[in-house]
Amino acid sequence: MIARVWRGITLKEKADDYLAYLNETGLKDYAKTPGNRGVTVLRRIQGEHCEVMLISLWESMDAVRAFAGENPERSVYYPEDEHFLLQMEPLVRHYEVAEQFGAHEVPPPVADEKAATKKRK
Repeated sequence: MIARVWRGITLKEKADDYLAYLNETGLKDYAKTPGNRGVTVLRRIQGEHCEVMLISLWESMDAVRAFAGENPERSVYYPEDEHFLLQMEPLVRHYEVAEQFGAHEVPPPVADEKAATKKRK
């Protein structure tokens, strides 16, 4: 699974309107793209600004390309984004999802090399 991470910064007073706009544009397009496994929308108010981060999950890089086009490293923008965003970051980041746990799942214990070494002696 692939995580695609995009961030943008808007003015604090435009944050709610921008999130509503995202729901009508990018988030809607994520949802209707085959291979999309969901998105988490994060926001952080810092003084006069609001940072927005989208972490979308995809079955594969082919699924990402179905959304983003042949150059999946490039950010996807919509017509009104420049009205909201203070800068238009040209690139996104992609990560391979190494582990994922649900809210009530406990991750498996990590082997403690020191403890294992002591037991062997």
